[in-house]
Amino acid sequence: MNHQLKKLFEPESIAIIGASKDPRKIGHSILKNVLSGGYKGKVYPVNPSGGEILGLETFRSVGDIEGPVDVVSLAIPAKFCLDAVRDCAEKGVGYLQVITSGFSEIGNHKEEREMVRIAHSAGMRILGPNIFGMYSAGPSMNLTFSASTISPGGVAILTQSGALGVAMIGRTAVDNMGLSAVVSTGNKADIDEADLLGYLEDDDQTRVVLMYIEGIKNGEKLLPVLKRTARKKPVIVIKSGRSERGAMAAASHTGSLAGLDAIFDSVMKQCGALRAESLEEAFNWCRFLSFAPEPSGKRTVIVTNGGGVGVLATDACEKQGIELFDDQEVLRKAFEEATPSFGSTRNPIDITGAAKVEDYKAALNAPVHCEQIDSTLTLYCETAIFDSENLIPMVRNTFEAHREAGKPVSYAIIGGTSVEDAIRELNRQNMPVFRDVDPAVSCMGAMYRYSTFKNRVITEEPEPDVDIDAIDKIIDGALAEERTFLLADEGQAVMHAAGITVPKSIIAKNLEMAVEAAEEIGYPVVMKVVSKDIVHKSDAGGLALDLENRDEVVDAYEAIMNNCRAYDPGAHIKGVEVAEMVRPGLELVVGAVRDPAFGPVVMCGLGGIYVEVMKDVAFRSYPLNTEEARRMLQEVKSYPLLLGVRGEQKKDIKGVLSTILKVGSILSRCPRITDIEINPVMVYEKTAGLKALDVRILLKNSTEEK
Repeated sequence: MNHQLKKLFEPESIAIIGASKDPRKIGHSILKNVLSGGYKGKVYPVNPSGGEILGLETFRSVGDIEGPVDVVSLAIPAKFCLDAVRDCAEKGVGYLQVITSGFSEIGNHKEEREMVRIAHSAGMRILGPNIFGMYSAGPSMNLTFSASTISPGGVAILTQSGALGVAMIGRTAVDNMGLSAVVSTGNKADIDEADLLGYLEDDDQTRVVLMYIEGIKNGEKLLPVLKRTARKKPVIVIKSGRSERGAMAAASHTGSLAGLDAIFDSVMKQCGALRAESLEEAFNWCRFLSFAPEPSGKRTVIVTNGGGVGVLATDACEKQGIELFDDQEVLRKAFEEATPSFGSTRNPIDITGAAKVEDYKAALNAPVHCEQIDSTLTLYCETAIFDSENLIPMVRNTFEAHREAGKPVSYAIIGGTSVEDAIRELNRQNMPVFRDVDPAVSCMGAMYRYSTFKNRVITEEPEPDVDIDAIDKIIDGALAEERTFLLADEGQAVMHAAGITVPKSIIAKNLEMAVEAAEEIGYPVVMKVVSKDIVHKSDAGGLALDLENRDEVVDAYEAIMNNCRAYDPGAHIKGVEVAEMVRPGLELVVGAVRDPAFGPVVMCGLGGIYVEVMKDVAFRSYPLNTEEARRMLQEVKSYPLLLGVRGEQKKDIKGVLSTILKVGSILSRCPRITDIEINPVMVYEKTAGLKALDVRILLKNSTEEK
């Protein structure tokens, strides 16, 4: 994909269809930005009126242009777009940026699909529609209608929202944050984030990628590219639609679904993307990660002139997962010369409110030269003793010293007018200086999360040993009966095919068989109705637990049959399942679902009857390896229960991980399955393993061939 998109980001010739002499028209703004931005390639205004616009000869159609055209910007009313796309296809244009709105975002899917069909038939790709254009620093190409000047730099922005994207460009100008690229993706009828990341991952000028996403149409295409890119450079993601109402708004705005936010959040983490909570946080991370060196370790110190602000920073570090260095002997030797007797060399290092410029320089030089310290958080509260005019050079000099030593540093400086003036000036110089503790610590936390992912060793593992042929035969039987779910015994058969242990069970077709089955399995037993027409067994009175003897089995069998016939007289009852009554253990839920955006997604968490109430679950995209499954399991708040509490033995964590991977493999390799849920998975101590008690498997509502 990289070489295919090269001409989109680095075109040698551009045409603007809809270029206008009228400064109020978008076509005029785009042409003006291209010319004023310093683009050195060929520029062709296109307008049926002909003549001259901004000193350039204007062509009546794109077909009148002599020579090739790499990129066309289409800024004309929607009703004329299809004809223009045909003209571009006939001309052999490489890429078409459709600025125009009025397509799938308002329900006009037909014309949008036709536009893409025409383009693809001629080997042309489409960006948009419903976009503000794109900027690429390499050729100094500002092919947008933004009113702000764009400065070249190391941050690439991909945004699904046009209006927000234009505003983000304005914000980067205010923050003096240089950009390597800005691309508006709009409706993503053709080119999407995966295509664009395919180029940016190998773009040397791009040091950080920022993506604003409202919805993902093809997550299975995006995820491998996102993982590759994040291994090379930080990728920061903002996604709207976190709340239910926000998700509805995003869908109506872009014509794409937001999806379950918990799944999106987990999958982004799995891919190494850093999810920001706000634009402010995202921009802070972009600036910081653009210039901060990668730390060699996780040992962080806080240097402060105030105890209170030091405590705030300590709390923030715990929230961000930042490790504070606590070797008291090393800290004492490193900081004792910079710390007065009434200060503290315990982390946070408190050089007290009496600290002057020289004291800060000495304190901040210590971590630069101490091999055991990897990063520094610097806090400053304005005092009358400190020479405010020396604040700017102090920050600049200590920042440069840390960067040369390969050690990241961030600053939180708090005070009045002189401090605010210093912050503005230091930000213009791209120094990591903030008005509060939280953003300074947040940037360091984002850097450590990214560094951890980047340096993680990823091992490839073979698919779990699952008998897919046997499972397919079970599915064939269910679909032949026009069922979109598997019966209990079929679900257990799927577990057998995957090597997942289930309780002993026998399907009894009459009372005598039920008694024999109970005797064979051994008391106590459980009995459940087996019927394609009765999904919720307990609602129908089709479930009996903890049956201790023959008489109880007889009574339970008759009660189940009577209850179910009364519940649904027309129900086809295959029989009654007699199963061992397993002893209590830790109840987990393990499942997998075919997510509309990301494809196969696995889930695990606290199970049993409270799973819907507690919602203590975690998600991951499949495929994943054992270590990623372990990280997923550790995110569950109830995970400590698996380690053993109050004298209990450690549970069979290895068995749980194996079950997660096997369930994911089943869903991934059996496309006719849409959902798998085992609830509960009864987990015992390591020597006793686990058992899948209740298995629910749903199928596609179709009898199409595998």
